[in-house]
Amino acid sequence: MLLHIDICDDSATDRDFLAGLVRRWAGDCGHTVQLALYPSAESFLFHYAEDKSVQILLLDVEMGQMDGVTMARTLRRDNDAVQIVFITGYSDYIADGYEVEALHYLMKPVDEAKLCEVLDRAAEKLRKNERTLTLELSGEIVRLPIYQIRSAEVQGNYVTIHAKTDYTAKMTLSELESQLDGSFFRLGRSALVNLGFVARVTRTAVVLTDGSTLPLPRGAYDRIHRAIIQRG
Repeated sequence: MLLHIDICDDSATDRDFLAGLVRRWAGDCGHTVQLALYPSAESFLFHYAEDKSVQILLLDVEMGQMDGVTMARTLRRDNDAVQIVFITGYSDYIADGYEVEALHYLMKPVDEAKLCEVLDRAAEKLRKNERTLTLELSGEIVRLPIYQIRSAEVQGNYVTIHAKTDYTAKMTLSELESQLDGSFFRLGRSALVNLGFVARVTRTAVVLTDGSTLPLPRGAYDRIHRAIIQRG
């Protein structure tokens, strides 16, 4: 698998150390990596404006003028697919990672085994993100990346799929479900939810990261919790 991995850290020593670990991981796993190193958030964003190929970003939190969390917010406004891994010497920033959907936090000094685990997860997520759903709508065919789907709801003989844009197609929920992956959980007869977008679950509702809610059928509370835990 060809992977574009960027490292952004204002310490040259830390950049070179991480680059060495990444190259060793890639060699052991049979991946080919294109590696780019940046000494600041500003230099990364300047390059990103011209080349958006980055897939995995190892990002230092504490940097100079622009910190890593601020840079990640800027990046997320344009790119929801890049796997962001924060590198930090402090645990205080972990809550900020949820806002930008960071894959993981690694504490300095970075442990090689933990970094390899995280890179394995990132590569697997990218592999899954390549999957698309083909929808035949009135007068056009849309190829929708499956990872962008938040939820889907039945409306008569149609299903409305909620992603960056809403799409309504003539199909059954079971037909849609058969084309998705294990990230999705069936909410009774009327809805599907992507577990990756679940912010919290109550006894009666599933609350998504965008603030929308879906009713939780009776008896489904324990099942959805088990599904979230198994998904990791």
